[in-house]
Amino acid sequence: MDFDLTAEQRLIIEVARDFTEKELFPYEEEVERAGRVRPELVDRIRSRAIAAGIYAANMPDEYGGAGLDPLTLALVERELGAASYALQYIVARPSNILQACRGEQIDRYLLPTVRGDRVECLAMSEPDAGSDLRGMRCAAVQDGDSYLINGTKHFISHADLADYVILFAATGEEPGPRGPRKLITAFLVDMGTPGFEVRPGYRAVSNRGYHNFVLQFDDCRVPTSAILGEEHQGFLVANEWLGSTRLQVAAVCLGRARRAIDLATRWAAERTQFGRQIGKFQGVSFKLADMRTRYEAAELLTLRAAWKDGQGRMTDTDAAMAKLHASEMCQFVTDEAIQIFGGMGLMDELPLERLWRDTRVDRIWDGTSEIQRHIISRAMLRPLGG
Repeated sequence: MDFDLTAEQRLIIEVARDFTEKELFPYEEEVERAGRVRPELVDRIRSRAIAAGIYAANMPDEYGGAGLDPLTLALVERELGAASYALQYIVARPSNILQACRGEQIDRYLLPTVRGDRVECLAMSEPDAGSDLRGMRCAAVQDGDSYLINGTKHFISHADLADYVILFAATGEEPGPRGPRKLITAFLVDMGTPGFEVRPGYRAVSNRGYHNFVLQFDDCRVPTSAILGEEHQGFLVANEWLGSTRLQVAAVCLGRARRAIDLATRWAAERTQFGRQIGKFQGVSFKLADMRTRYEAAELLTLRAAWKDGQGRMTDTDAAMAKLHASEMCQFVTDEAIQIFGGMGLMDELPLERLWRDTRVDRIWDGTSEIQRHIISRAMLRPLGG
């Protein structure tokens, strides 16, 4: 792996950092207070991100995206990650799953989403099926040239702003070593389709302004042409997506942690107690050293996985290690940063308490820390018959 960035990568990072500081940071407090992002602000951020060339940066240029390689994309995610999630997600990185679109799906869903004309949301989680996707109860039963969908999805992010949903539903069963297991199919379902209702979700401590919803399907009929990919192959579609989103979570954690480290370092250099800068006390200086060391390790894991992804060699274990370590590192770093600030760190005059709250969800979504450890340990044991 070459650790030197190209001139183009440095320029892209500079653009992303400048955009984050000028277009996102100034509105963080507003979003925290209001618990929402104004529609006109959504339009402003989206249009300026498109003009800056960082909208749909993860999508191939043949579809109108920026076509960034995985390593450069991770570097951009790191810069955007420093900002409130409710703001930075507007700089869309559409689900890679959409590259499975075929025929008229390309013009109806993929291309408009890359352009910023349409927004998607993803529906996998259910009240009784979080980490255990095979346990999902939302089912799609074929009825002639269409499917009838029934069931509930929850924790569905930004469904209020989405024009359509990428839905995963059970479409049958197959024999497995532990008995029958469900076959999963992905569907593209437009908002407003009869039998499909979007309901308010739960109030979360993390990512204020970035809302989750409950999706209810009651005899919702969609044509067979709504299948994304192939019937019963939803896990193949999902697995292609999960690796890249785990890298995205890891990179966002890097941006959030680096911001916390910068704030804590400046405070330690400027704050005086007992006639000395607090950074000169071992109790503070050792915290800074540990924060930086864990950050660097997480960054190396994340960029290594992204580099391997660009070479077509990234494994599930690579992505799992990056997400696991980066998310747990970020929780440690934000907590230690608050400790360095003392009571002031918990006040909302500073972004630290938000960074601390927001990063709690990173150890849960896109695969919990326990799932990541399962992936890693399984890969270690499997060659030995475990």
